[in-house]
Amino acid sequence: MGKLKSLYAIFIGLLVSFGAYAQTGTIRGFVYDKDSGEPVIFTNVIIEGSDLGASTDVNGYFSINKIPTGKQNVVISSVGYERYTESVDVIEGKIINRKLYLTTANVELGTVQISAAKKEAKTKVQVSVAKITPKEIKSLPSVGGEPDLAQYIQVLPGVVFTGDQGGQLYIRGGSPIQNKVLLDGMVVYSPFHSIGLFSVFDTDVIRNADVYTGGFA
Repeated sequence: MGKLKSLYAIFIGLLVSFGAYAQTGTIRGFVYDKDSGEPVIFTNVIIEGSDLGASTDVNGYFSINKIPTGKQNVVISSVGYERYTESVDVIEGKIINRKLYLTTANVELGTVQISAAKKEAKTKVQVSVAKITPKEIKSLPSVGGEPDLAQYIQVLPGVVFTGDQGGQLYIRGGSPIQNKVLLDGMVVYSPFHSIGLFSVFDTDVIRNADVYTGGFA
């Protein structure tokens, strides 16, 4: 009699387990790009709140089995696309087919400023180098005309200007003939105020200027 009760209990347990196992369904389908209609490959399709999921193949196809019956949220996430969620009513023993479409994500990137100054500082020793920009030149007070590069250089340490026309420029006690002026790599002779009161270097077209007052060969 005791063995019969044990067998009966085991049988009931198997029926309960089988019933619980049978209360599942399957979701299959394809994932496409909403704009182009192309399949979205190797993207993740999961059942929200569970460890059930699958990845799409080269055709955008996926299949998830043994999903508990009832309302389930199918979640799709892929790089470059908006996260997509769709509610599906899973029916016991049924295969549910879906075509799902993803929208391309619009990602707004922040401003990136790239400067070579830090990298250059590691490889070059900038001794007695003054870097001048048009903004700094225009901030210099000027009498009798617009401020220009020649006027700004006069206020730098170690620089002495004498005369206007011809540009007599003395750097660290050197003579004017020892100065070398390069404009985009080309040598310029007598550049400072060579035509009356105007410099050949127009402030509006200067991007930057480097003045070496020491540390040169």
